[in-house]
Amino acid sequence: MPQYEKTTAAIDALTPEEFHVTQRSGTERPGTGKYLNNKEPGIYVDIVSGEPLFASSDKYESGCGWPSFTKPIEPAYVEEHEDASLGMVRTEVRSKHGDSHLGHVFPDGPPDRGGLRYCINSASLRFIHRDDMEAEGYGEYLNQVENVT
Repeated sequence: MPQYEKTTAAIDALTPEEFHVTQRSGTERPGTGKYLNNKEPGIYVDIVSGEPLFASSDKYESGCGWPSFTKPIEPAYVEEHEDASLGMVRTEVRSKHGDSHLGHVFPDGPPDRGGLRYCINSASLRFIHRDDMEAEGYGEYLNQVENVT
């Protein structure tokens, strides 16, 4: 089983925005994330630890300004915490091993796909194209990635 962990080297390699989002629970500006309009097949992993988080087959256009997913690819790697910041109560999602702030989950997703919307900051993710998944050690998740056009 792969080892996913937060390392000093991974933190040092983050851009200022990636650091702000993942380590300081920040948020990128809506509509600016590099993966918002990505329609390529593959998976999204934690930029800090590499743990697999979401599949392209579960990504959808929600209109919220951030990449949205209906479910995690590996539920055990996504933790939920109450977030009472900004004068409201929301459910924050963080990666289990990297402890990276990813975004929030809301109960307004597509009803026919479970009803959840994981609203995720691109700055917390690294995308791995389907063609590279096997070589990068994520071959076991190929069955969860459809040929998206």
